[in-house]
Amino acid sequence: MKWVVQALMNLFRKLLPVFSFAIATGFLAHAQTSDSGMPHIVRANGRAELMVDGKPYLMLGAQMGNSSAWPISLPNAWTTMEELHVNTVEAPVYWEVMEPQPDHFDFSNVDQLIDGAREHHLHLVLLWFGTWKNGQNHYVPEWVKSDTKKYPREISAYGKVLDVMSPHSEANLAADAHAFAALMRHVREKDSTQHTVIMIQVENESGAIGTIRDHSPDANEAFQKHVPAVLHTKTGTWSEAYGEDADERFAAYFTAKYIGEVAQAGKKEYALPMYCNVWITYPVHALENRDRASAGQEYPSGGPQQENIDIWKAAAPAIDVLAPDFYSNDRQLFLDTVATYSRPDNPLFIPETHRSNDFGPNLFYALGHGAIGFSPFGVDSNGFPTSGPKPPDFVAENYSLLKPIASHLAASNFDGKLQTVVERKGEPQVRIHLDGTDAIVRFGFPQRDGEVPPGTSTESGRVLISQIGPLQFLVTGFDASVSFVAADPKRDEMEILRAEQVTYDHDQWQSQRIWNGDQTDRGLQFHEKNSYLVQIRLQRIPAYER
Repeated sequence: MKWVVQALMNLFRKLLPVFSFAIATGFLAHAQTSDSGMPHIVRANGRAELMVDGKPYLMLGAQMGNSSAWPISLPNAWTTMEELHVNTVEAPVYWEVMEPQPDHFDFSNVDQLIDGAREHHLHLVLLWFGTWKNGQNHYVPEWVKSDTKKYPREISAYGKVLDVMSPHSEANLAADAHAFAALMRHVREKDSTQHTVIMIQVENESGAIGTIRDHSPDANEAFQKHVPAVLHTKTGTWSEAYGEDADERFAAYFTAKYIGEVAQAGKKEYALPMYCNVWITYPVHALENRDRASAGQEYPSGGPQQENIDIWKAAAPAIDVLAPDFYSNDRQLFLDTVATYSRPDNPLFIPETHRSNDFGPNLFYALGHGAIGFSPFGVDSNGFPTSGPKPPDFVAENYSLLKPIASHLAASNFDGKLQTVVERKGEPQVRIHLDGTDAIVRFGFPQRDGEVPPGTSTESGRVLISQIGPLQFLVTGFDASVSFVAADPKRDEMEILRAEQVTYDHDQWQSQRIWNGDQTDRGLQFHEKNSYLVQIRLQRIPAYER
């Protein structure tokens, strides 16, 4: 009997380290997924909210240039971010630099980005420049580029070998997924307790430039098969299911499937929110004799463009957000793009845009439609030629106003208590309905009694109104005045009980001064360069004695 007991004791001693490791590993996995402070996206009632360190977070971002994530460039980039009052920087991670030889990783550039963001009190979004960058393979390692047999390219319908990696190659997918998983593992090891990195962009403007779809033998064989069951609204072969759009939809499915698997490999290591940015389909010029742009020529074919969103949602569930890049001065096109990408299954995020007169109005409009973040591109310049006005002209004035209240705005948006009004051509005055009152927004100055407001020459007026209590609102904006009136003025009138200029610090409102007299008689006035945060408390009184 003793020898049996002794044998069991010896076996227990041998297995104890294994049990301990399993328990510890299980605990760490549970800690990673249950950490309430870990960045994640919350969805409810058709709205979304980015949470960081357990608090609502609105990303007021700015993206470095493509070749700026280097020691020679970073000092200037950090300085620019401070000048623009951003709270988040988007910065690239280059596959060719991170994995110069197969399975030999160098994370020094990644560490410099994380350390620099911490030093400058910024959060960080890492942009994985892997298989795709602008519809091509610019950032894949040399050992991948130079071995086209093992790592095949897409082939055009004319037999041309393109500088685009084929999404039908298991070797291509395995190499990218392995590298991306290594990146996410390193980020977890370095940052899982500090949460400097809050989101990951998987690839960049994916899809193919040079062909509508891959015409390699593997791709041609797949094209003849029935569409996958996950695309449950379609049946038959790709041609039968999609007709003349079959090539592009085929490309979208296999590109999305590939990237979804890359993202999933990364999430197994560290499940941060992940998104894909989109080179959207822009309308063709009105004088051109065609009704739409050419896939594979004017935009990368197979990316998550407007008409491919449903396919991407089905094929790449590991991607949390499909985020449109926007480079146009067409205000209506921006409104249409917001409407397309702001969906119950897709939080609105603008990860790249240009710096123009439209920046402020577009930012305010996006916020009013639930955006979790907004970011101009290439703000640091870093010695490369740039065109257009300097970034502070259009970015800093907005971010300096909104940054102190970013967490409040994120929470207010998620609760459905935030509205924005943006000036549109021919509409210098707008009336909106709030909870318990109406607001009349007038754009441009001077606003003379009895006259229609003049509007602005650049249609730059914008206003933000957040409800913070019954008949109590936070109001701010540019180039506009805001008055509050009763929905039925024959029955009631709205009276200002108190209007205060305020600041927001450590989740607390601090009063700076009371507004009254000239500052309230003709509405709260927000001029171009002198914008404030104003809390206003109203009461309803009878219009006439009854």
